[in-house]
Amino acid sequence: MTVTNQIKHVASPLARQTLLDGDLTRPVAGSRPIKLLPWVQVIKIGGRLMDRGHEAILPLVDELRSLLSEHRLLILTGAGVRARHLYSVGLDLGLPVGSLAPLAASEAGQNGHILASLLAPEGVSYIEHPTIASQLAIHLSAARAVVGSAFPPYHHHEFPTSRIPLHRADTGAFLLADALGAAGLTIVEEVDGVYTTDPNGADGKKAELLKATSFAELAKLKGTLPFDPALLEVMANARHISRVQVVNGLVPGRLTAALRGQHVGTIIQTGARPA
Repeated sequence: MTVTNQIKHVASPLARQTLLDGDLTRPVAGSRPIKLLPWVQVIKIGGRLMDRGHEAILPLVDELRSLLSEHRLLILTGAGVRARHLYSVGLDLGLPVGSLAPLAASEAGQNGHILASLLAPEGVSYIEHPTIASQLAIHLSAARAVVGSAFPPYHHHEFPTSRIPLHRADTGAFLLADALGAAGLTIVEEVDGVYTTDPNGADGKKAELLKATSFAELAKLKGTLPFDPALLEVMANARHISRVQVVNGLVPGRLTAALRGQHVGTIIQTGARPA
């Protein structure tokens, strides 16, 4: 009996080689990926803004409702003060960071359910991470917006280099917007933008609003930021999103102006190359 090897091979410089070899992957990975949903605007709503209750949430919902006729929206929510309490309890119990991450993500999801419920008359619903990954396009074809958790789905695979999750809502929103090739990402917080120092801290009187900056400049800035520090690291490797604007969601009209291309907060330039 004659045995014939009928295995067919596809000629490729990556064959039988490691994908960690930059010289081999550069011809493939070095080019700009395809934009999957270039018409969607991603909005991240901060958890601390949600913590303020109906006085902050209802006007923002009205503004989001008015934007539905102009844009298709992916609205992502952060966790807020409940996650901080969760971290405190979890750390006391000795839980690892990989257990804290999905618990904090569930808090962000609760805020998302609140927003989606308030926007339900417009056909807006809350969808989980697997649905965002595989069925976002069809949901946005059926409705003008959907709501989801801004936490990235690292969960039990969160990087074990910190006691609390490094990759939180701001980082997750950016990763998703960049992967989709979205039209833009707007981070909505309870401050006017990024300051040189915490405007609510001890040196608040010295705080100056940065109208325009870059991820590299912010990496050198000492002090707190209104978003996750890990966001600066992922900005450095951006492929599509070239800039992010941080705006104050407590001021009516700021979000609308930002989505119309106006400069009403802090614009942060990322590491994405021009098209």
